[in-house]
Amino acid sequence: MVRVVLADDEAVIRAGVRAILAADPEIEVVAEAADGRAAVEQVRLHRPDVAVLDIRMPLLDGLAAAEELHGSGTAVLIMTTFDEDAYVSRALHGGASGFLLKTGDPRELVLGVRAAAEGGAYLSPPVARRVIRDLGGPRMSRELDARRRIDVLSDREREVLALVGAGLSNAEIADRLHVVEGTVKAYVSAILSRLDLRNRVQAAVLAYEAGIVSER
Repeated sequence: MVRVVLADDEAVIRAGVRAILAADPEIEVVAEAADGRAAVEQVRLHRPDVAVLDIRMPLLDGLAAAEELHGSGTAVLIMTTFDEDAYVSRALHGGASGFLLKTGDPRELVLGVRAAAEGGAYLSPPVARRVIRDLGGPRMSRELDARRRIDVLSDREREVLALVGAGLSNAEIADRLHVVEGTVKAYVSAILSRLDLRNRVQAAVLAYEAGIVSER
């Protein structure tokens, strides 16, 4: 069972997200909060697998809450809207495991929660494109820079990076590559270290920039 803490200052949004997650029998919303400070407290109290946080909340916004929860053992998914995507690129260093559009396909919410709970990263495709666009510099220049960065990786490490970019969890990558999950964890750790990346979301964005991500 994937245990979730949900935080949004709009009760209607919380109700909608809770209903979507409740449709999956393997996901349980164990607590809710209407502000970021309460969200952090609920996560520390319940120790859920995933915290789904709105990017804008009273007392403490979703980005600040994600930073406080970094290293807590709870994966954080940030909910955003198109006009707030500029915040997402600034949040990549905050330890979030993914970003979801409130107006996106409800299935993405379930996919994102499951991926985060399994140690994966999830970026709604429109969010990923907007983030990459907002990182600065001409697209061709960014792609060339990204490709140069990943040149240090082995062919297998590049393959793993591409699958991280596609949002697959360690277990899904292991299944895809016909290896044990521990081997995938070792590859991911090596990739983050060699590319000087803090987390899987940064790795996913780099994979998008380098143009090596294909459809799941």
